[in-house]
Amino acid sequence: MLSNPFLFFLMRHLPAPIASWLGGWLSANIARPTMKLRDARARANLAMLRPDLRQAEAEAILTRRWVNIGRTMAELANIDRLVNDAHVTVIDKAAYQAVLDGPGPMIAFTAHLGNWDLLAAHIKWSTDRPGLGVYEAPEDPKTAAQLKKARSSYMGEAIGGEGAARGVLKHLTQKDRATLYILADERRDRQVWFPTFGRPLEPSGNLSIALRLARKVGAQFLPFYLVRTHGPHFELHWHAPLNPATMSDAQIMATLDDFLGKACITHADQWLALHDMDLTQPIPISPAI
Repeated sequence: MLSNPFLFFLMRHLPAPIASWLGGWLSANIARPTMKLRDARARANLAMLRPDLRQAEAEAILTRRWVNIGRTMAELANIDRLVNDAHVTVIDKAAYQAVLDGPGPMIAFTAHLGNWDLLAAHIKWSTDRPGLGVYEAPEDPKTAAQLKKARSSYMGEAIGGEGAARGVLKHLTQKDRATLYILADERRDRQVWFPTFGRPLEPSGNLSIALRLARKVGAQFLPFYLVRTHGPHFELHWHAPLNPATMSDAQIMATLDDFLGKACITHADQWLALHDMDLTQPIPISPAI
């Protein structure tokens, strides 16, 4: 959908609820049958994470996953129409706003749940903190270009690739009350290293980078995620900030792992990375950082 300029144009010019519905229908009925490997991988992982599910329940969750993926892709063309209180309900909004209005740098830490691009746009919309997002561009150049174009209208500044670490450090140290938006469940080596789901994993990837940055600049972690309730409507869930001045790396990781790990299992029908990992494979003793 992102690599098809006509579809993106169509989604932009349709009413947001209709575009969202159409994206979900196309994903479940057109994309899913052509992506059998991803569907099978998601099915195997779901069986390991939710062994309590009957077959019909598991299949319903997998179908809703494809619908959510399609809705999310279609909503990229309409993020500016969804960043408002009519579409996003914040749990304990007053306390959440107080956290955003507080002092010091902050690392907003989440996973690919619900609509993660809308979450990035929402935190930018909700605060005067200077924001920066970390991203990994898709391999397909057409998709990467369309995604960059879509995100430029609502995300503000984003960074990725070589030199990203220096840019992030500069952002957090030179801008007052800067915020860094990081997705924890990135795929590397055909595996997702976070959440751990009880696997013996040390901090790596984005989590390892975030822990080091937090120590270096005195940033607090804000764990949060966005889940779809119905159509293009969402709830924002968050955890009280984690302060590296009073918590060890192990304590921070355990809290992040518990909060986001439970969210990914509870909302497996909205977790993108379910098809990006292989829980049947052994984990290397020393994952790459």
